[in-house]
Amino acid sequence: MIFRQLFDAASSTYTYLLASRHGGEALIIDPVLERVDRYLQLIRELDLKLVKAVDTHLHDDHITGLGALRDQPLCITVMGEQSGVDVVSMRVGDGDQLKIEGLALEVMYTPGHTDDSYSFLWDGRVFTGDTLLIRGTGRTDFQNGDSRAAWASLQRLLKLPDETLVFPAHDYKGDAVSTIAEERRFNPRLQVKDADAYAALMAGLNLANPKMMDVAVPANMRQGLHQEAILARGWALQAAEAMALLGTRQMVLVDLREVGERQRHGAIAGALHVPYGELKDSLGSGGLLHELAESTGRRLVFYCAFGERSAMAVQAAQDQGMASACHLHGGIAAWKQAGGAVV
Repeated sequence: MIFRQLFDAASSTYTYLLASRHGGEALIIDPVLERVDRYLQLIRELDLKLVKAVDTHLHDDHITGLGALRDQPLCITVMGEQSGVDVVSMRVGDGDQLKIEGLALEVMYTPGHTDDSYSFLWDGRVFTGDTLLIRGTGRTDFQNGDSRAAWASLQRLLKLPDETLVFPAHDYKGDAVSTIAEERRFNPRLQVKDADAYAALMAGLNLANPKMMDVAVPANMRQGLHQEAILARGWALQAAEAMALLGTRQMVLVDLREVGERQRHGAIAGALHVPYGELKDSLGSGGLLHELAESTGRRLVFYCAFGERSAMAVQAAQDQGMASACHLHGGIAAWKQAGGAVV
């Protein structure tokens, strides 16, 4: 098992790198843009394949590294389904499992600091973002924060086993890790009796806004791949165009999402399922999609949740000489909005 806790001194941010083994798939939580080169160097040194980059919430004190890491081969960006960020590759909800090779994180919706705050439970560790800090808790006075929702989220976290290690997104005092038992006993913000008392406590803090807030929040809201560039090249179909071709022999729909996404949000009838992580092999010589395109001449039309993974898949297919390959602009979200059926 590989686990690394990395620190950005400028924003006091902790970033976490997880993998089950050397040479295997890796996941990174709460990356900072200015530290991306260091993350990639470490990933190379540990012989890992970065496949998912996750933010616990919309950060206001640093610019996320999600956009930069997305441009690495096969890296999927992940946030909670409540997030207002324009486009991420995958959105998760409470009770989901966030999986890579050899490990799975339990997804916990823990709003209050922001309305899109999530925690992730893995192997006796909980990554709490800004919901639960070491001897503190996240502020609740902006970004749709809600002190009573935060109290409920904290109570949920405090029901985890006492020995669960707490790894927050920030620490300003030099502490690196705590436990649920320690925080229950020693965290001063958890010593109040109920949600009303907690809300009163938080209302009295009168904290200054984070220094980077006016820069970081707008930047972090715009993480999506610019699908318009793919559209301008003629490599995209709008939902209505794809609907008109559905059931004909002119195209093959290819669903790039993971099994859990398909189960939760449905799929377009008749689509092949090739998860994004398997795309490279499938497009290569002898691969399923390569052989299908060669033998039938049918147009490959990729789709995913919002169009980000499929836009990158189009570029990969074009690089393999599949000149007719395209994708569903806006993903299955656009398909549903246009009235397209799912099964």
